[in-house]
Amino acid sequence: MAQRRVQEEKISCSICLDLLKDPVTIPCGHSYCMNCIKDCWDGEDQRRIYNCPQCRKTFSQRPVLKKNIMLAELVEDLKKIGLQAAPADHCYAGPEDVACDEHKNHETVPAAAERAEKQKKLQESRQQIHQRIQDQEKDVKLLQQEVEAINVSADKAVEDSEKIFTELIRLLQERRSDVKQQIRSQQETEGSRVKDVQEKLEQEITELKRKDAELEQLSHTEDHNQFLLNYPSLPALSESTHSSSINIRPLRHFEDVTAAVSELREKLQKILIDTWIKIPLRVTKTDVALPEPKTRAEFLRCFQKITLDANTANTFLLLSEGNRKVTRMNQQMSYLDHPDRFTVWPQILGRESLTGRCYWEVEWEGGGVNIAVSNKNISRAGRSDACSFGFNDKSWSLRCDAITCKFWHNKSQTPVPGPVSSRIGVYLDHRAGILCFYRVSKTMILLHRVQTRFTQPLYAGIRLSEGSSAEFVKVSQQ
Repeated sequence: MAQRRVQEEKISCSICLDLLKDPVTIPCGHSYCMNCIKDCWDGEDQRRIYNCPQCRKTFSQRPVLKKNIMLAELVEDLKKIGLQAAPADHCYAGPEDVACDEHKNHETVPAAAERAEKQKKLQESRQQIHQRIQDQEKDVKLLQQEVEAINVSADKAVEDSEKIFTELIRLLQERRSDVKQQIRSQQETEGSRVKDVQEKLEQEITELKRKDAELEQLSHTEDHNQFLLNYPSLPALSESTHSSSINIRPLRHFEDVTAAVSELREKLQKILIDTWIKIPLRVTKTDVALPEPKTRAEFLRCFQKITLDANTANTFLLLSEGNRKVTRMNQQMSYLDHPDRFTVWPQILGRESLTGRCYWEVEWEGGGVNIAVSNKNISRAGRSDACSFGFNDKSWSLRCDAITCKFWHNKSQTPVPGPVSSRIGVYLDHRAGILCFYRVSKTMILLHRVQTRFTQPLYAGIRLSEGSSAEFVKVSQQ
């Protein structure tokens, strides 16, 4: 089995990590799946410089790819051996059978001993499966409890909000009744006052009309002596006692009350709108905590394609592979000025806004790399810590070089034990506030885990040392 695994590794594609499919060998001697190397070189057509992903040998012209028949046959033979291995284990020779010489000059072990070893591994696999089942059942129970808690909380929120709105409606109705009563009371008072003045004025008019009639009668007296005799007896016209007290206001009356009520309505509308915006945000924060992936296949179900944003690239960074790969150069690129560009640090951000559950992988080589996630509002101009991945509260960064790995956040570093890996997996659960970095091989080995609270969407980031490059790997979702 160990020998077979070694053979598989020798005829595996270093791009997709699977057995070679339609194998081709390029001029430097390395072999790849035909589709894998085609995809790799398609992104380099604009530069017309083609590299070997393993030895980095450069070809000025794109090599013509031809199927390697010998490798293809070897892959097929290995597949057949793998398919035949299981049935062959159940073929036993009886006492009268001829001696077996298929395995001449091979080291052999008794079938019982091999069975015992395999039985032990089988039991270990079953124990792992049983443990996984227990873990998953525990997660299911936790999720059920979470659903019950959400339902109880939602019912209580509905009940409480109904009570509050009912109370608000009652208060408004009371205020409406008070205003109506005040208006009617004032209406009665003002109407009574006006009616009283009106009656007095009408009495005065009647008296004035009577006096006018007497004067008219006197004016028609033909006897001069009689006229002069009666004239002094006429009373003098007194000044009106009510006209000065009449104050006719403009036709507004209770418009001021209407204006005040309208102003109250506008204030209440503003309060309701401002508060209403906050209510959905608070409701959406009752997220269910899902279990974290454990195997690479589970991680790949959350796979997120990452493409680099050229507008953020420092001028010493060169993009290729359809903006999935970035290389640090010795000379500046002729990029246009852009406010999103990192002016000093050799950094770049991805285009995709990362929320929810995301996973991606980065393959790097050279002197060193920072694999980061960052808020979009990280500073870009200058050499300050506010612009550097891992040296502020807006970014989280795993720094890898040829010897060590360290995790950086807000100027604080955490050493990461274990050997350095050229392929790093990044898992983000934005809502749960989880960020994990993994060493990717046949198994997923956790390098560092962050538990925090993310308040903004995040973006993938890369920072490169001199002579380094990094690529967001294209992987097939399983």
